[in-house]
Amino acid sequence: MEFFHLADELEKIKQQNLYRHRRIISSPQGVEIEINGKPVINFSSNDYLGLANHPDVIKSFKKATDSYGVGSGSAHLVCGHSHSHHALEEELAEFTGRERALLFSSGYMANVGVISALMNRRDQVFEDRLNHASLIDGGLLSGAKFKRYRHNDLNDLQKKILDREGRTLIVTDGVFSMDGDLAKLPELTSLANDKNAWVMVDDAHGLGVLGKTGGGVVQHCGLTQQQVPVLMGTLGKSFGTFGAFVAGSEELIETLIQKARTYVFTTALPAAIAEATRTSLKLVIADSWRRDYLKQLVTRFRVGASQLNFQLMQTDSAIQPILIGDSQKAVEISEALLNRGFLVSAIRPPTVPKGEARLRITFSANHKEQQIDLLLDALGTIPQ
Repeated sequence: MEFFHLADELEKIKQQNLYRHRRIISSPQGVEIEINGKPVINFSSNDYLGLANHPDVIKSFKKATDSYGVGSGSAHLVCGHSHSHHALEEELAEFTGRERALLFSSGYMANVGVISALMNRRDQVFEDRLNHASLIDGGLLSGAKFKRYRHNDLNDLQKKILDREGRTLIVTDGVFSMDGDLAKLPELTSLANDKNAWVMVDDAHGLGVLGKTGGGVVQHCGLTQQQVPVLMGTLGKSFGTFGAFVAGSEELIETLIQKARTYVFTTALPAAIAEATRTSLKLVIADSWRRDYLKQLVTRFRVGASQLNFQLMQTDSAIQPILIGDSQKAVEISEALLNRGFLVSAIRPPTVPKGEARLRITFSANHKEQQIDLLLDALGTIPQ
């Protein structure tokens, strides 16, 4: 059978300037990487604290392979749950101020598994319109009555929540991955309390960056496990490794162990990844200078970009989008920057709404101030 219709669909994507390409990296992750043999300064990574290539993290990984090998061999519930996995879960629970934590093999699997395990067709799920795709898919796959509310619009959310038999779950990103702004968690948790609803926060882009010890947006807002009963975090961003976890009450974690299909029916992370993450977790907590310096870099960039009259989003997070609007224009600017030695991703629909294509610029604690200035100089030479 020939897939003629697929070729037509691919051609349509190209004509709409929405076609995606992969770039081949031939160096370790960092602020300076090599793409197709060419060195570039990287402003597209989610390695916010610069731990993906940290020597202590690498050392822990290599040492653990001597003890455990490479693969975990099976799912957690069969024979894949090592001492390293268990120790990391206990440390993540303490880090987030929760009773327990549970490791998942990816953030996507965590979000889909959690929502599907907790909700069914008698229940209702409400999600911010700009939530990550994994949260949206989790809500749809759960079979619950599913509605999306306008971004950070709690009045719209309140109007949509209906009194009905069954449970209610409100789901939001902590830091929105394409806009960089924060959820209005204090107000949202207050509304949830009034409506007798659970709150789930995906803090993939807040953990490590926000909060006194890097505890993320929930710590930043001073909220408790009772106010935010379901907290999801990824390990492949600020922690610099791979995987994800969910933290919450004893009852929540035991429920997920029994019912989350994306936990039960998948191979566990390699134990060496767990050991590497235990080291990066210590660095996240101890190296508060990384968060402080990251804030300085963001401020430096925002001042410079504003002087160049670029349209910035209202955020002080490590994600600093420049709104372009037209998809083709965003791609052209991204390619022009790459030719000048800067990797800056062009984000287009359907990842963002139509007409809101942007440059998604992200910062790492390993960036130098001079590199920020060089990026601003390059942006200043490109016609808007």
